Amino acid sequence: MDAARCVIREKDAVRNGHAESSRHAGCVPQHTGPFLPTACRPPPVSVAPDHAMRTRQTAPMISASLRPLAVYAALLLALPDPLAGLGWVWPVERVQVVRAYEAPAHAYGLGHRGIDVASGEVVRSPADGHVAFAGEVAGRPVVTIDHGGGLVTTLEPVVSDVAVGDAVARAAPVGRLAAGGHTAPGTLHFGVRLDGEYINPLRLLGGVPRAVLLPCC
Repeated sequence: MDAARCVIREKDAVRNGHAESSRHAGCVPQHTGPFLPTACRPPPVSVAPDHAMRTRQTAPMISASLRPLAVYAALLLALPDPLAGLGWVWPVERVQVVRAYEAPAHAYGLGHRGIDVASGEVVRSPADGHVAFAGEVAGRPVVTIDHGGGLVTTLEPVVSDVAVGDAVARAAPVGRLAAGGHTAPGTLHFGVRLDGEYINPLRLLGGVPRAVLLPCC
């Protein structure tokens, strides 16, 4: 019955001058017009049930596979930094960070491999150790202290009377602030390396201490 209606409507379309030479799924008219009857329209495309089911299940499966990684990352963030418990002190008495640590993108990239702090004349060792170097590097006076465990401190510009191999105690004076290098006058550069790689010194100091109001005069 549907095919018969198709043929009749196609004949009407031919008489009205709207026929095209094409074949349509669902019926086989001799000529198809621009407006096909419902019986001649192709059946709608349907998605296989199993494919639809797989599509709905993919997202939950992926998110479930990432859950252990998210939990592991959260645990890492919650763990305290082991370096913070080593008992280091600031190499200056009154702390004012002038320039923060800036990690380079790679070993030879630009960055600021330490922190710059405003300093008085006296510079002290942040932890127990032995002097690894005391002298000039590229025209600026530098003191380097090996604290063991892969931790090495660099203080500059600092003039000092200590010699290589001397033992220094935590908070003991190791020199006097001088001039030179990239720091502004009255500023100490404090760098720390762990196993040869520069790290943020704040990891050993627990962050910037709170400001304390001192009595005037």
